[in-house]
Amino acid sequence: MSTTDAAGVPTTSVPRKKRFRGGRKWRALRSNRAAMIALAFLVLLVLVAVFGPLLTTQDPDTQALGDRLQGPSGEHWFGTDGYGRDTFSRLIDATQIAVLAMVQAMFLASIVGIPFGLLAGLVGGPIDAVLSRIAEALLALPPLILALAVVGVLGPGLTNAMIAVGLLLAPRLFRVARSEAQAVAGESYIEACRSVGCSNFRLLWRHVLPNASSALMIQLTFGAGIVIIVEASLSFLGLGVESPQASWGSMLQDAFQNVSASPSFMIVPTAAIVLTVLALSTFGDGMRDAFEGRGANG
Repeated sequence: MSTTDAAGVPTTSVPRKKRFRGGRKWRALRSNRAAMIALAFLVLLVLVAVFGPLLTTQDPDTQALGDRLQGPSGEHWFGTDGYGRDTFSRLIDATQIAVLAMVQAMFLASIVGIPFGLLAGLVGGPIDAVLSRIAEALLALPPLILALAVVGVLGPGLTNAMIAVGLLLAPRLFRVARSEAQAVAGESYIEACRSVGCSNFRLLWRHVLPNASSALMIQLTFGAGIVIIVEASLSFLGLGVESPQASWGSMLQDAFQNVSASPSFMIVPTAAIVLTVLALSTFGDGMRDAFEGRGANG
């Protein structure tokens, strides 16, 4: 493009290349070493879940009572449980359950909480009032009691347990989505879109949701940590996965029953739960620091 300067001399200006608005935030996140270590652990967890059948050394459900409560060995890397089953193979199998539980619960919480929260924040009025009262009522209920009630009605099982957990997390996502939608509802570009006839669905999908994505991603990360804890708790109580399916909670319950034989049996499932929740929390903190502009050192 040709222009002229103050002296009337023709000059040529080079158009600037548009930069990704979120690039600085993602660079700040990548510079956070703790968050990247946590992300690497979570990626490893997903890979173990996906390729689990290729990693197991033995059938995780095969019982061998003659080999029960053995310590680590060349045949059983992490020893055996109270039924003689290989602990390492059951840990791999339980990792698949943990990742599946996170996907199921967070998917349900997202499709229930996020759309309604965005709609309530954008439209306001009676719709906002009704949806907010419903969310507040669900938040007022004790989480574990509500989960036990849902599982008691639907029956034990991973999917039923994750329905309960998804319903618990949906109001939290609703509140975040509603707050983010309210923050942009009065912006001039939203009013301009309304003036040219944009529907609420188009406003939500093209304008409100992208602005709310950072806060929602952070909330989803912390919510996934809650899923791990609740799923393990329900499985520990016998209301999660059904036997002989392995989960970190059921492994912990079996180790607890045999704690007098050797307290070390509790280390493997406990470490899996603690490290996963810690990784999710650390990565969520890193995203929050980066997206809120506080940098890697927060």
